[in-house]
Amino acid sequence: MDFGDTTVIKDLSFDVRAGETFGFLGSNGSGKTTTLRALLGIYQPSAGTLHIGGKNFDPRDGARLGYLPEERGLYKKESVLDVMVYFGRLKGLDKTHAKAWSRQYLERVGLADRATMRLDKLSGGQQQKIQLGVTIMNDPELLILDEPTKGFDPVNRRLLMDIIEEQKLAGATVIMVTHQMEEVERLCDRVILLKDGTSRAYGTVAEVQEQFGGTRYRLSYDGALPPSAFYDIVTDAGGNAELSPRPGGDERAVLRELIDRGVAVRSFTTARTSLDEVFIKVYGENHEMAEV
Repeated sequence: MDFGDTTVIKDLSFDVRAGETFGFLGSNGSGKTTTLRALLGIYQPSAGTLHIGGKNFDPRDGARLGYLPEERGLYKKESVLDVMVYFGRLKGLDKTHAKAWSRQYLERVGLADRATMRLDKLSGGQQQKIQLGVTIMNDPELLILDEPTKGFDPVNRRLLMDIIEEQKLAGATVIMVTHQMEEVERLCDRVILLKDGTSRAYGTVAEVQEQFGGTRYRLSYDGALPPSAFYDIVTDAGGNAELSPRPGGDERAVLRELIDRGVAVRSFTTARTSLDEVFIKVYGENHEMAEV
């Protein structure tokens, strides 16, 4: 994908499997939104195509796809219910079905009493709930969500995550752009991490965690922590340490080694490198979190 003489996306290829939730991750300026807009025909790509179910995607075939852009677009001087019914009819629902679905959704997200209110009288978070409803109301087979929970408090973030998870359970394939790594770890089957328009990590969440650190052992102890052929010492704060296993250094081998070397182990737990840690390793400590 080129803008003038500048190449923004370079030799990027990935697949999203039917029925999975796919995390599309990257720091500010990494190319996520540009990639999605090019695939959807919003930008004219220099090369490349989007296939859905083995067929070339046609932007006119909106019934197969639901897209929630980061920049929300609703008719804000109209009432909530009228806007939802209007978009429902654009997506092929009859008026009665669109109205019934909209009222049920508004009840679910705590906005039933706002049905006749103008959209511009709602808060940003409330408008975002309406935008998500408009996106999913025709049960699209492919759902693309660009920062769906941005700016939400934890309660409403959990509500929207539940709704997205229900879409997946109903058979939708979900592509989710987000900086909330706990959302990725909870919902996503596989992920891709973009940096400077190229893929820096791609696979299941566990595979990406393994690629950037994998399993870690965390322990509290008394005594001196010795070097060993079974592990590397990642951090040691004197009494609390994190170890990275070497080949052959499974939990039993490492714990036995510590005990045999005279370390009094108070606690010993196994954890994977978190996606937050992976994100920092790929993009650095000082990356910007805002999406462009």
